[in-house]
Amino acid sequence: MDFRTVYDIGRHELTINIRNKWTVIFAVAFGILVVGIAYFGIMAEGFSGMENFTRTSASMLNLVLYLVPLVALTMGTLSFTGERAIVELLFAQPVSRSEVLLGKLAGLFASLSLSMLAGFFAAGTVILFFNGEEGLLAYGSFILLSLMLAFVFLCISAAVATVNRRKAKAFGGALFLWFFFVLFYDLIALGITLVLSGQTANTFLFVSLFGNPVDIVRVAALILLNNVTIFGAAGAALLRFLGGPIASLVLLVGGLALWIAAPLLLAHRLLREQDI
Repeated sequence: MDFRTVYDIGRHELTINIRNKWTVIFAVAFGILVVGIAYFGIMAEGFSGMENFTRTSASMLNLVLYLVPLVALTMGTLSFTGERAIVELLFAQPVSRSEVLLGKLAGLFASLSLSMLAGFFAAGTVILFFNGEEGLLAYGSFILLSLMLAFVFLCISAAVATVNRRKAKAFGGALFLWFFFVLFYDLIALGITLVLSGQTANTFLFVSLFGNPVDIVRVAALILLNNVTIFGAAGAALLRFLGGPIASLVLLVGGLALWIAAPLLLAHRLLREQDI
């Protein structure tokens, strides 16, 4: 694999996405929302110092869990199901399909990361100005988790786009996955626990947590932010099984790594077998 080629494809993809009006709209909207959460949280506390980095991160959590997967799936699907003539021209070049896949993902991730980091930086500046640096490390860790979540769903979008080469079907599949992971998965998991009991239910909750990258990031963020009191049953079960937050975080990050690797390998295998 030629990493120079991957870099060139990624840079080209980044340029395309920076010029895309939807990327700009997301960057502006995300920035306004996270800065608004930080600023109005401080105003609500009367500048008492309560709305520090840790509390603001907890307030931003739901925004990240709902918005980032949707935008990542949309951007990824749009990129991997582009105009057929452009796709054929790209694959006709002396580059491998692995290089194309990794390059496009790198460019997409760079553009999405820049949009998110701009908003997080602006919100961090507001918090730092009014309330100081308390909780800054937790805020930085929360940003890293958010970026990992974005990359997970970019990899999922690549797999969806290679399974469904038609743009309409790919977007339908991406939208279904967003609804499934963000809205339906927890309802299904909790519904199954109703027919289980005792230790079996706790074990199922523990295992089911790793079946959803959104839940993984939610629980990991709550551990980082020391919000034990608002843990769901899955988070409490996880801490009880592993005996502490450090082991839990290690396992959760490992789970996210698997969620990156699995769809990426699937997309790579399907792309190699396709007749483009």
